[in-house]
Amino acid sequence: MRLWTIDPGYLDAAGLVALWREALLARAVLEGATRGYRHHPQLIRFRQQHDPLGCINRYLRGVHEEACRRGYRFDERKLAPTAVAIGSMSETRGQLGTEWVHLLGKLRGRDPARYALLSRVRRPKAHPLFHIVRGPRREWERRTAEPRG
Repeated sequence: MRLWTIDPGYLDAAGLVALWREALLARAVLEGATRGYRHHPQLIRFRQQHDPLGCINRYLRGVHEEACRRGYRFDERKLAPTAVAIGSMSETRGQLGTEWVHLLGKLRGRDPARYALLSRVRRPKAHPLFHIVRGPRREWERRTAEPRG
């Protein structure tokens, strides 16, 4: 499971579809509707929020919006309305950078043309749910590679 901090607009088609499915799974975990993935480290930052379900629903909405921009037909009925207006979640520049390096590594083999375009990006944007603050890679992140630059 990978709930990217980076803006979903950077993902290739396979990555965006996987993100939609994984975020739906994450919501099911947060709702207590599944027995698997309950202790997955990607869920830590959502569980730390006042309204974890509201946050994951806003996250899903951002993924859905990107899918619509591309002409994909992700099922809008799977988006749950949020009861409380969710602002944003803080995430660190180190975490964003670590994920950026991870994505570029995936794209290098999977979509070389997209890799060539994105490898020129120096300050990637975050998913609309997140605002970026100073700080290192999160402890829950399993990757040990440090971001470049």
